[in-house]
Amino acid sequence: MNKIDTRRRALLLAGAASAAIGFPGIVSAQGGKVNRILVGFPPGQATDSVARLLADKLRTATGENYIVENKPGQGGSIALGALAKSPNDGSTWMLAHMSAVAATPHLYRSVPYDALKDFDAAGLVGDLPFMVVCNPSLPIKSIKDLVEYAKANPDKLTNASSGNGTVSHLAMEEFKRRAGGLKIIHVPYKGSSQGLTDVVAGNVSCALETAASVLPFVQSGKLRLLAAGTRKRLAPPLDAPTLAEQGFGDFNAATWLMALYPAGTPKPVLKATFDTLGKIVRDPEVDARLVQMGLLPRFSASVEESQAYLKSEFKYWGEVVKRSGVKLDT
Repeated sequence: MNKIDTRRRALLLAGAASAAIGFPGIVSAQGGKVNRILVGFPPGQATDSVARLLADKLRTATGENYIVENKPGQGGSIALGALAKSPNDGSTWMLAHMSAVAATPHLYRSVPYDALKDFDAAGLVGDLPFMVVCNPSLPIKSIKDLVEYAKANPDKLTNASSGNGTVSHLAMEEFKRRAGGLKIIHVPYKGSSQGLTDVVAGNVSCALETAASVLPFVQSGKLRLLAAGTRKRLAPPLDAPTLAEQGFGDFNAATWLMALYPAGTPKPVLKATFDTLGKIVRDPEVDARLVQMGLLPRFSASVEESQAYLKSEFKYWGEVVKRSGVKLDT
């Protein structure tokens, strides 16, 4: 029996133990239960791709049925609102994007959930790094060029985002602020695919989007890569100079993905999910696939640590929103 098979056997045994204590959201295949993983973005985006890989591995590890349900809109808030109303029996969780949990509540007058009270965290999965790209027809080949062109042509440039309140929105607003208040018009979409398609078509000038989303366009020459939003350069073909290298200090544009359940989910369910996802993400084969998808794997030290991290991020992004001056009425 090889190492992978040994891991899978151990995970199956762990799943059987969970079933024995009666938490069907983890294992109750004999009852035909279907477990839902909610995603707040359209199919094909980075978060969706990661969720589908995890669903596949969870089926193998637990013997359970897992399906991914896409509920795009408002930077993931629609899906998070659905999660808040879901039963807390362990049958439904969400691969939550930082934006909907930690940023959106500070942007809108009201959202259909309380980020600090309506959810129980079951661990981080990883970080999605962001890249600055533009349409190659523009006379812009670096961040310096982008800043100079925007200053010389106020309100002429536009930037796409995955939606109001997403990292691609807020981090770009932070970049504009740090660059001296650049007047680049924000154009929100329901996901990165639509926005990047319009950047490729020349309908929008530029975007700050996930590495996974921009990769095929950069490789095909349809988008020009200007900078990495990460603190360190990524591997080729996304090894562009970072924003920090190009004069923006400690600037970091990345978003985390975290497993969230409805509040009140039994603690043994949270622990079982934490343990199983941790083993899956740390598997070398899965780790390599996640990196190929543009995710930098990162996992919490414990269930409690992930809950504390959620709270600290809620505070941090509230401060970013306040500095940005962005406030949405709806």
